[in-house]
Amino acid sequence: MILQPGVVRQESDPPSLRALVCDPYILVAAGAITFANVGIAMLEPSLPIWMADTMQSRRWQQGVAFLPASICYLIGTNLFGPLGHKMGRWLAACAGLVIIGVCLILIPMARKLEHLIIPNAGLGFAIGMVDSSMMPELGYLVDIRHAAVYGSVYAIGDTAFCLGYAVGPAFSGALVNSIGFEWMLVIIALLNFAYAPLLLLLRAPPSRPEKQSLIISDQSAVRYVSYQNEDEE
Repeated sequence: MILQPGVVRQESDPPSLRALVCDPYILVAAGAITFANVGIAMLEPSLPIWMADTMQSRRWQQGVAFLPASICYLIGTNLFGPLGHKMGRWLAACAGLVIIGVCLILIPMARKLEHLIIPNAGLGFAIGMVDSSMMPELGYLVDIRHAAVYGSVYAIGDTAFCLGYAVGPAFSGALVNSIGFEWMLVIIALLNFAYAPLLLLLRAPPSRPEKQSLIISDQSAVRYVSYQNEDEE
């Protein structure tokens, strides 16, 4: 009631969910969100049990271990919203996946609660890098490759996020029993390392021909404004 929303009619038909799911560039961006979150999703049910077995940690320590990840996720999402746009969202997400893999490998090396602070903090910060970079990238991809209707593509992003948190707890128990806690994290880390190069596809994603003129005009307008600002300075 306060915002007084208005209805804007779209000139083109919204893309179907099937067309968006079949777009390989959208799948790459959504897959990055899934792989970034599956590691922390596997840690949540298994890390407290591993801490109790290896560190004889108390219950409050098992919960506090995730605090650095939560705080640094908040920092990472706020920092890499604008920073990811400047450096390239694909590069921020690629670096985030690599950092996630390194932190997952470091976690089993911890022998005290204090040893978990840095890898868990890096894990939360890197997940924030990926999430804050790939969600706006999904909007950009649907804008240049389909039509400027964002509901379905953000639904794909949320589904990718939820998929990571569904797969992680579902398989972590079985993987810990079969291959052990350490090897489970190493495998997830290797999957993150292997997926990171795919984000190179998002460096310059192709657009539809009718969208190309709009992109060129937008870039020209940005350059014109920057030249004006330089002249004024």
